[in-house]
Amino acid sequence: MTRKKRRLLLIASALATLAVALGLVLVGLRDTIVFFYGPSEVMARNLPPGSRLRVGGLVKEGSVERLPGQTVRFAITDASADVPVTFSGLLPDLFREGQGVVAEGVLQADRTFLADKVLAKHDERYMPREVAETLKQQGVWKGDGR
Repeated sequence: MTRKKRRLLLIASALATLAVALGLVLVGLRDTIVFFYGPSEVMARNLPPGSRLRVGGLVKEGSVERLPGQTVRFAITDASADVPVTFSGLLPDLFREGQGVVAEGVLQADRTFLADKVLAKHDERYMPREVAETLKQQGVWKGDGR
């Protein structure tokens, strides 16, 4: 084997190893990547059922319904669209109507959201930038400019 062929073989095997490593990283990350959407985006996009995502906005006034056990139904809104959410578990102490919230879970076939984690925001200043911008555009949240 000539020197040129050995060099070519070494480069090809290094590229193949790099491709396999990159493939393994992408497969490993596929299940841990969670996208963030506002209620309008969830309803406007054609997201497949079973999609894992985060939905953020305000808890819609009058939408909180406590069911037997620790199950709660409520809606997350950005004033132009609502996403119905079902959550089983303990809600944060700061959870209430009109408050900023981020729910993480799975989108169901009927466009409801089955949350396995709910985070309540104690102040609008800590609201995700995307949610605050959407609410400002809708005229729902004014904020204090911070």
